[in-house]
Amino acid sequence: MSPAHRDRLARLHAWWHQCHACRHRLGRHWRHSIGLRLVALFMVLALLSSLLVMGGLQRAVGGAWREIGRPLVADYVDHLVAELGSPPDRARAQALADRLPLVVVIEGPDGRWQTRRGAADGQPDRPGEPALPPPAVREGLSRLTADGHRILITLDAEALHRQPRRWGLTIVGLLLTLVAITWAIVRRLIRPLRDIGAGAERYGRGDFTQPIPVRRPDELGELAGRVNTMARDLADMLDAKRALLLALSHELRSPLTRARLNAELVAEGPERDALLRDLGEMRNLITDLLESERLAQPHAALQREATDLTGLLHSLVAGGGHGPARPARLDLPTDLPAGWVDRQRLALLLRNLLDNCARHAAGAPQLPAVLVRLQPATGDGAPRLVLSLRDHGPGVEPAQLARLAQPFHRTDAARQRSTGGVGLGLYLARLVAQAHGGRLEVENAHPGLCVRLTLPWPAPPAA
Repeated sequence: MSPAHRDRLARLHAWWHQCHACRHRLGRHWRHSIGLRLVALFMVLALLSSLLVMGGLQRAVGGAWREIGRPLVADYVDHLVAELGSPPDRARAQALADRLPLVVVIEGPDGRWQTRRGAADGQPDRPGEPALPPPAVREGLSRLTADGHRILITLDAEALHRQPRRWGLTIVGLLLTLVAITWAIVRRLIRPLRDIGAGAERYGRGDFTQPIPVRRPDELGELAGRVNTMARDLADMLDAKRALLLALSHELRSPLTRARLNAELVAEGPERDALLRDLGEMRNLITDLLESERLAQPHAALQREATDLTGLLHSLVAGGGHGPARPARLDLPTDLPAGWVDRQRLALLLRNLLDNCARHAAGAPQLPAVLVRLQPATGDGAPRLVLSLRDHGPGVEPAQLARLAQPFHRTDAARQRSTGGVGLGLYLARLVAQAHGGRLEVENAHPGLCVRLTLPWPAPPAA
């Protein structure tokens, strides 16, 4: 195959893919656009109405009106033949053809003569041609004059065809203009629906600061007002819930501290250890509740400082100052620069992720340790990191993946209670990631569960 042929095939293949993508986009736009379907419905209704009107008129004109008009046409042809004179005057015939969309054919002893559209004079036939009009003018009315000439008068088919073409182009232009005007009107009519959709998306994210604009006092405007009222009620309920949780958490800290001090005075033994462990879990739960409510507020304040992420991970896995040791296998870069992040909240995020992975692999010591892998992200301009943690436990049901990062959600309530989980770990990790401008994703790793954290990693400011 020659290079030119291969180049043509490549262009044809690219063109085919572009057509397929365009058709896919048009189909998707058609499925998701009420305005486009309304415009198409209007056009179909207009076309059907036009066909019905034209069909009715054609039946009316083609029936009784044709019989009524036939004598009038015959009388008019007699008048035109009389105007041409006897013998027929060709100059008058040509003038008649120039003035009206008619073709005049004169047959006589000297041959056949036919008018020509737009000519100053007629064009005689060549000798030997049959004395019949051409196919374009065979349908008409003919008359015999007193001197033996036959005059055939018919409509000029070519002129009549040119006129409908001009009218057709004009009608197409008007139709396209009508479609554009209709599309603009429909888009303006359904604009409140787009506003309501955007507002519902904001409210779903918990952003109640910007209400839906009420543009018109009609049904859609009334619907936008009702959705705004519902959003205000939801915001008030959420604020009341946050205030209640914060108040309860603050109020529980003091008696919890006193209970822990009293437990320290109990004689050493299994009962004392169990009591201290339960009190520690209660303290962690209250801390997580307070932190989640702070981070759930818009524009949560972060206490940024230069942070060595690899050192923080080694410390968390070793358990130094961060609770018990957590078995894990680390795959970390050796030259990772420090980042400008909130160290305490990032430590909380990583601790929750490590504890969650250890909890999913609990009860199976023969499984491999949790794999913690950290690598820089490339291709998006700003420096970012991708941290993945994978356990080798049983994983979760696919239907539960989207709900894992919701507050107080537990895939197995009995097992989670036995291991101390209450369903706040992944939720709090997601809030910390979002506060830093990152995202948290959870997926099954077959076997096990993989949690992937994508986090911006800005450099500390220059001193």
